[in-house]
Amino acid sequence: MERRRKTASARNPITALLEDVLGCKWSWRVLREIRAGVTRPGQLERAIEGISAKVLNERLRKLQRHGVLEKVEHAEIPPRVEYRFTPLGEKFFAVLEQVEAVEREYAVKPASGRGPGPHRAGARG
Repeated sequence: MERRRKTASARNPITALLEDVLGCKWSWRVLREIRAGVTRPGQLERAIEGISAKVLNERLRKLQRHGVLEKVEHAEIPPRVEYRFTPLGEKFFAVLEQVEAVEREYAVKPASGRGPGPHRAGARG
């Protein structure tokens, strides 16, 4: 099973991207902050509680390699770097928003004591 998953990811870069982002607790947070207008590395590090500079830089580089983000280096002193979505990144973020919507819809509500979502066993509708 693991071998099949690696092979599918190697053949399909979008599958690899989905696995990488959905399997990482930091990538989705980084993308949400950039979407909200937090585009500079120092700002991102302050906005994402618990992320280290090392992990942030690793995630930014990986998202660049996947083609989701591009790094914009401004010719200023002191140097200024920002990250923004590529066209692929814009489409990919929309997919992640849909995943988040499904997650909200089917999230277990602790106070109810019921199973996930509207289609649990015994539900009508």
